Amino acid sequence: MFIDFEGIDGSGKTTLSNLLAGRLKKLGYRVAHAREGGELRSSTARRVRELTRDSRLLEMGPRAEFFLNLARDAQQLEEVVAPALSRGEVCITDRYLYSQLALSGGGRGLPLSELRPACELAAQGLWPDLVVLVDVDPDLARLRKRLGKAQTDRSPEGDSRKGLAGAGLAVRMREAFLSLAKEDPRRWIILENNDVPLRVLEQRLVDAVVARLEGRDIPVQRIVPSPAIAPPSEPLRVEHVEERFFQALDSVELREPTLAVWLLGGLPGLAAHQRRLDFVERFPVLTARGLQGLDDEAAWTLREMLAPRAPLQVASGLLGLKGPRAAMMRERLYVHAPAEVLQGLRGDDSPPGWALRERGVRDGHLAAVLLGLGGVNDDEAWVVREAGMTRGLYAEVARSLGGLTDARAEALREVLLSHDRLAVLRGTLGLDTPVARGLRESLANKALKLVLRSLTGLSTQEAWALRERSAGRTKEALDSVDGMNDPRAWKLRVAQANRWPATVLSSLEGLPLESEARVLMERILEAHGTRIPVLRNAYAVVATAATLDARGTVSRAGRLAVDVPPPQAEV
Repeated sequence: MFIDFEGIDGSGKTTLSNLLAGRLKKLGYRVAHAREGGELRSSTARRVRELTRDSRLLEMGPRAEFFLNLARDAQQLEEVVAPALSRGEVCITDRYLYSQLALSGGGRGLPLSELRPACELAAQGLWPDLVVLVDVDPDLARLRKRLGKAQTDRSPEGDSRKGLAGAGLAVRMREAFLSLAKEDPRRWIILENNDVPLRVLEQRLVDAVVARLEGRDIPVQRIVPSPAIAPPSEPLRVEHVEERFFQALDSVELREPTLAVWLLGGLPGLAAHQRRLDFVERFPVLTARGLQGLDDEAAWTLREMLAPRAPLQVASGLLGLKGPRAAMMRERLYVHAPAEVLQGLRGDDSPPGWALRERGVRDGHLAAVLLGLGGVNDDEAWVVREAGMTRGLYAEVARSLGGLTDARAEALREVLLSHDRLAVLRGTLGLDTPVARGLRESLANKALKLVLRSLTGLSTQEAWALRERSAGRTKEALDSVDGMNDPRAWKLRVAQANRWPATVLSSLEGLPLESEARVLMERILEAHGTRIPVLRNAYAVVATAATLDARGTVSRAGRLAVDVPPPQAEV
């Protein structure tokens, strides 16, 4: 029997496919997993996959990508799948040719009528007996992916080629998968993986697969476990958001405790702080990561507590923070986490900041010093950039230019374009310069996510035109209006509230919680109030507004001006 798992990135298909393989082996079946442990069994297929993921290959078109992915699957078929089936084994794959139809057709927009014949050629008539579509809320999948990167210390900025297209790609792929499943309901099982424990999903899956193996057909296509978050009995109001979010968080904690910690990331206020205290002993590293951007007394107390146990994460969480307290903590953590300390100095031109940079250069951490130079434009900074150019640290030099608009910075960007266009683009966040405009125009079809995010805070005609043109396609158009109180930003939010509800909410952080924001929030909560990413971002708006009211300020501009990313749990 040939069983294929499909779904968007972060859906859980790799985990579930490996769990199924293990359970079937225990039941006495001979099983071959073509991607056991998440790695393709064919070394040739692995090398082809590296090409299709390489974000530096910006000129690769969707057809070339399709044929490379097809080659990967064809090689897996010939080298792993077909031999296993010929031996009478149950063969499990984590992605097969359906993924190419969903990516190239649904995601990239190529005609399915052109793609299907090529897939038939690659399949040689061999299609799965059973396809398990692991279906998930794309916002939740993205949260799980970012959590996975944090747990394995992978950079959150390490985009693949798919990642460069923006979050809308996963939404379109999900829609394409559901359409394929609808075309062939006897072959496809849809397993929802949103808000139930993994062990429940595993057992439902094993029961369905064993029934097929024993010849007992199950007519139900969609396996829908009971939801952990019950729909509200009455419309959810802004005043009830805090209670509702923490009720939902309780349910998340029972099945995915690390995700519960992650959802607290960047949330201000006493209620979030009290929940963090519950996690400190079990998850010190993730708790420390969640302090990024927080500058209240509770956050500093937790940093003091966590610094000996999670120095790298505490140091990373200082990004964007200034003042004597931050300087003292950086000095203390430098010996344990020099790179994280140095990278967190963006926008800091204080004497303590420069003392740390000089120490970092002496200690051989030039790359990290450069990554922490964004927004700094004095002579010492340019000496460091020149050293970076001499050493060939082009991406780091490009990022060091964040926030700078003068002629010297523009001239260096021009030089760096031939070395790393994406790094140059990342260093133009919120800037309206000739190089920035040229990059946005040339890369809009190749790296739409980064292009849109580089517009953050910009209010030019070109920026609004690009947002409006792209908003229906990917959520990053809404990310770029974070904290903006412009009529065009409100119009964009209202128009896209149903398409990107969680992102529309996150874009309200830092704004006063007045009537326009309340009406929009409650409209979104009425339609999407059982989705944990939506509840999380709604609570973030409420908690941030309360904190800012207490401080007498409503601006996030300082954070955005020097290329400082949002709190890590935002979706």
